[in-house]
Amino acid sequence: MPGSFVRTFAMLLAGCLVGFLIGTCTGKGALAEEPPARQLPRFDLLQYRDEGGQRHPVKSEADWQRRRSSVLQAMSSVMGAFDAERRRCPLDMQLVETVDCGSYQRQLIRYQSEPGCDVPAYLCVPKTALGPAGRVAPAVLCLHPTDLQHGHQVVVGIAGRPNRQYAAELAQRGFVTLSPSYPLMADYQPDLENLGWQSGTAKAIWDNRRGLDLLESLPFVRGNRFAAIGHSLGGHNAVYTACFDQRIAVIVSSCGLDCYVDYYDGDAERWRPGHGWCQQRYMPQMAAYQNRLQEIPFDFPELIGALAPRRTLIIAPKHDTNFRAASVDRIAAAARDVYRLLGVPDRLQVLHPDCDHDFPEAMRERAYRLIEETLAPDAPDPE
Repeated sequence: MPGSFVRTFAMLLAGCLVGFLIGTCTGKGALAEEPPARQLPRFDLLQYRDEGGQRHPVKSEADWQRRRSSVLQAMSSVMGAFDAERRRCPLDMQLVETVDCGSYQRQLIRYQSEPGCDVPAYLCVPKTALGPAGRVAPAVLCLHPTDLQHGHQVVVGIAGRPNRQYAAELAQRGFVTLSPSYPLMADYQPDLENLGWQSGTAKAIWDNRRGLDLLESLPFVRGNRFAAIGHSLGGHNAVYTACFDQRIAVIVSSCGLDCYVDYYDGDAERWRPGHGWCQQRYMPQMAAYQNRLQEIPFDFPELIGALAPRRTLIIAPKHDTNFRAASVDRIAAAARDVYRLLGVPDRLQVLHPDCDHDFPEAMRERAYRLIEETLAPDAPDPE
């Protein structure tokens, strides 16, 4: 009897400790609520549940929209909601610095994404779009990879590793590019808890969407159809943002994803609070799924499916040790069922360069051509 009591007490204590850790990571001091569990298969996207919870096959676009809506709800249940009505405010763009880069101007700016929070960003503007006689230009949201020291400087070519300067290269090709900093990197350190954010991922999505609002407001930007491109962190940041914003007509993700269940082969150590996807700057609540990854209520097959019918290019190098190329193929195979349902199976592309976690020149060139084709003035609306 005493031994049974001790075992029971130890189990309760362990449960409280896990709850405390999860609560601490989510910015809450109390035991976190039981996280939602998966309702439908992650690799079979052609199923949905009705209001009564019954399963049905997806046979039409309307059916798919019901499944898609449930995917966005599942994302918000883990990332946190946006509360757009409360957060939307004047952008109040401020120019901090202007640098002449030859064929374009690089402007360091700040814009207000929500009350009390200014986002640092680089705005690159081709000189052909400047002045009273300037031509309007298409625009690209350029999202940077993980770099705790330099942040968004990497994509404009100021600092960081090579092969990441896609914002500068796109500006040289005539695009307006916006490169906001990611929360909790380099000089952008918003107080997520006081601002009411459950995750850095949701905060980044909101900042990016407000960045698109900013682009729409600029007289030298053409229309309300944009591209989003990113490497690594920027790769999944682009996918997440495009799931919630239909203004993004073409998405390029380099080395940005594999299935959550495949992440580092499901190593449980990667799912501890403060590690991997469970860091504050990503989704702390993911730690609740440490030993039950199959229950995560959304995954990248559904997120890539949610991008349809928009053009999507996923670059998954053969030797990337962060995100597995074979997992990306399984994601694409599942998501292509949705693209096929919508009559555009060729709009989802996957490339496997023979390299490691990198964004080589040949792959960037493919990405730029796809963006040019999609955002050309006479290009059909991908919707």
